[in-house]
Amino acid sequence: MKLKITHFTSVAVLMFFLISSSAFAQINTPRGSQKSTVSQTVGISEVSVTYSRPSVRGREIWGKLVPYGMNNLGFGTAKESPWRAGADENTIITFSDDATVEGKAIKAGTYGLHAEVKQDGSVTIILSNNSTSWGSYFYEPSEDALRVDVISREIPNKELLTFDFIEVKPNSTTLALQWEKKEIPITIGFDVTNIVLTDIRKKMQDQPGFSRQTWEQAAGFALNNGGDLEEALTWINNAIAGQFYSKQTFNNTQIKAAILMKQGKRNAAIAAMDEVMPIATVLEIHQYGRQLIAQGMTDKAMEIFKFNADKHKGTWPVHYGLGRGYSAKGDFKNAIKHLEKALKNAPNPQSKANVQANLDKLKKGEDIN
Repeated sequence: MKLKITHFTSVAVLMFFLISSSAFAQINTPRGSQKSTVSQTVGISEVSVTYSRPSVRGREIWGKLVPYGMNNLGFGTAKESPWRAGADENTIITFSDDATVEGKAIKAGTYGLHAEVKQDGSVTIILSNNSTSWGSYFYEPSEDALRVDVISREIPNKELLTFDFIEVKPNSTTLALQWEKKEIPITIGFDVTNIVLTDIRKKMQDQPGFSRQTWEQAAGFALNNGGDLEEALTWINNAIAGQFYSKQTFNNTQIKAAILMKQGKRNAAIAAMDEVMPIATVLEIHQYGRQLIAQGMTDKAMEIFKFNADKHKGTWPVHYGLGRGYSAKGDFKNAIKHLEKALKNAPNPQSKANVQANLDKLKKGEDIN
């Protein structure tokens, strides 16, 4: 039987092979400009950049390969385009939480990252709500989420285009685009305290909220990072009493006392600590006495050191504490007497060395606190 191939059949067969060839041509081959992702955590927030890394390869970069200003690239829908801040696909930047870029607010999310490089060394960084288009060929100003101006600076030659986080601080980081002999720094900030507190409030409504330690950590963070002290006090009270997981400890009572002190409620803070003294260890009491000296409460510190000496007679470091207490009150004679006793029962060479150093200071008439 002969197979009759019509013109229509031949066209259909050709189209099948073209479509099939296209469909199965997704092989993986090395890219000319390798793709990379860098990220940095600030507080509990993360910022990341995904980009492709072209090489200099002896080419003139600034003003040539990367033209100055906005340019018609001869393709796509954009009449004027910035530089794509990399090669190939759109360079993208992602913020896990609301952030600031050079002091300007930006919502959490993923953005296309572009740069308008200028001949005078200034650079306009553009974050676009369009993060999926190829390069800058389809750049549309109406899709801008943010524009900021930064100043580039000269660096030693960098062959591969690199994004790097060159500085990290508690609430911010500096992201730098580095290529050839130019570096473009961008400062990114996060409101770490409020981000953490918001996260804490959410977690307290879930499984972590059934743990005393969660409430202690939350109160401690708020205390030390400018949080709402009334909210912190509620959290630490929750850890101390009133719930099935609550338990009063020296640690959580000390957090409560610190909150009260910060609120200016000194008497309430002292009363809270007095309540927990019977369950405190010798070292906990000693450290509390030292804190009182640091706060200028020398009389109360002496009371605490004497309580420690009565409760833990002859143990380390009760005489060391009494020595510090007498020294804080200017009674160096009694301070020396107790430090000599502390020297005899110091538990290890390092402790003996510390006591001896303070003993030497006292004998010179110097306070050891």
